[in-house]
Amino acid sequence: MLPIIVEAATNFCTHQIRMPYDLSMPSSKKRTLLAYIDVEMTNGEMHRAYVGCDEHLIQTITNIFLGEESSDEGTLVDMLLETTNMIVGNAKVLAGELHQTPMSISTPFIVPQDKITDLQMDEKQNIGVDGGEMMIGLQRL
Repeated sequence: MLPIIVEAATNFCTHQIRMPYDLSMPSSKKRTLLAYIDVEMTNGEMHRAYVGCDEHLIQTITNIFLGEESSDEGTLVDMLLETTNMIVGNAKVLAGELHQTPMSISTPFIVPQDKITDLQMDEKQNIGVDGGEMMIGLQRL
């Protein structure tokens, strides 16, 4: 499942924000905004898919979509929720069409900053984009 979401994230980088990316970027300790969407497979298996961006990257994405060079926290949160929806939505399409694994997704939610350090993800992949960092994670529920 994680490779499908990572593929959707790289599609987002290539086709939506039109920026090169690096899958081998090591994780840093930058402040990250984090959102999640619950995913249900047709066999009943449940996952929580996480998408996180550091402030530099989410501001870059906000500038691309909204033309804002300096956004407030609320705007950055809204853009992360929309980014998460676009990435996991594309993963849903990829899973159904290319991998014969239909799934349904829920609404994205923000993870409060004080809860980020407590999260236990089963798998994750960091993606470097334009000097910023995106994290894709997966937790089995």
